[in-house]
Amino acid sequence: MIIYQDCRYIRWDKPCKFHKEYGVHCESCKYYDKIDFRILIIKLDAPSDVLRTTCILQGLREEYRNSHITWLTRRESLPLFKNNPFIDNVLEYSTGSFIQIQSEPYDFVINPDASPKSAILVTIARGKIKRGFGYNEKGYVYPFNKEAQKWFKMGLFDSVKKANTETYQRIILNMIGLRPLNYEIIFNLDSNEREFAKNFASKHGISKMDVVIGLNTGAGGRWQNKKWTIDGYLGLIRLIKKELKGCKILLYGGPEEIERNRYLIEQENSLIDTGCHNTLRQFGALLDLCHILITGDTLALHMAVALKKKVIALFGPTSHTEIALYGRGKKIFADMDCLCCYRESCCIKPSCMEMITPQQVFSAIKEVL
Repeated sequence: MIIYQDCRYIRWDKPCKFHKEYGVHCESCKYYDKIDFRILIIKLDAPSDVLRTTCILQGLREEYRNSHITWLTRRESLPLFKNNPFIDNVLEYSTGSFIQIQSEPYDFVINPDASPKSAILVTIARGKIKRGFGYNEKGYVYPFNKEAQKWFKMGLFDSVKKANTETYQRIILNMIGLRPLNYEIIFNLDSNEREFAKNFASKHGISKMDVVIGLNTGAGGRWQNKKWTIDGYLGLIRLIKKELKGCKILLYGGPEEIERNRYLIEQENSLIDTGCHNTLRQFGALLDLCHILITGDTLALHMAVALKKKVIALFGPTSHTEIALYGRGKKIFADMDCLCCYRESCCIKPSCMEMITPQQVFSAIKEVL
């Protein structure tokens, strides 16, 4: 009896799905898909960074056509890979996964982060070719290849970060040796998630004919000064209501935005609250209801871009240059020399986010509409 150990669908400890469904055996199976190249991607950090790094997947598939791709990440990012056609296996950051990557041979190992935790993992992984960052036996992180040096220096020196003119996507694609094409971020909803959003729209009287504008009022936990001001959002809401009659405005956020969003609803009761306790996938499904999303530099931005929404992105302490909107939006930032400071707190008044006005954002909405 022939057993194809190199088939994409083999499970070793149980029958594959085609044997279970059709009763086929390897020697006569028309679904046999030989794996010629094994790729491991290690990307652990914030879900927003994990999501935008999915831009490398299409390029990898085009370059290595019979490849098998495994992605190792933290638990909170695992839902991002559901329904992703380019991923064969997702490993959670755990002791079991560490053992697996030391046991399983890979042709290509990729780590685009200079954090010690991910650098250590890529160093212990069995791989013929490694790109990105590893961990030296003397106890420090170092770039594997010259193309990774730019990102390495950008992480160490604010002046280099500020001088950069390339998007994150272009930098990472170049780092791993792929053509710097406009590969999209990947986040695909399934039919149940679309039905969830459809039911929400029906409940709140949102029709396909309505213009729907979303306001994502948060900016993640670490960079609190990435958030636009509450007065800015309130002023924008009033402009939209005055100038765009009949427009539906949806509020988005997570647990940290409960009070913010509650205050806005108290001031303007026509707002539609999408809730602050949705799962990651539910949050994405509700974002899909928007025509335009106004957001800071956070997960919602990259998710909306992946869903091919129009985006008005508001920037302050983080780099607007690195963010790719794929021609579907506008970036707004203050005219200040200290932008892209990556400081978690700021003593400058008015701050960069306070300098952004409701009128600026509303003008951008009219442009993209």
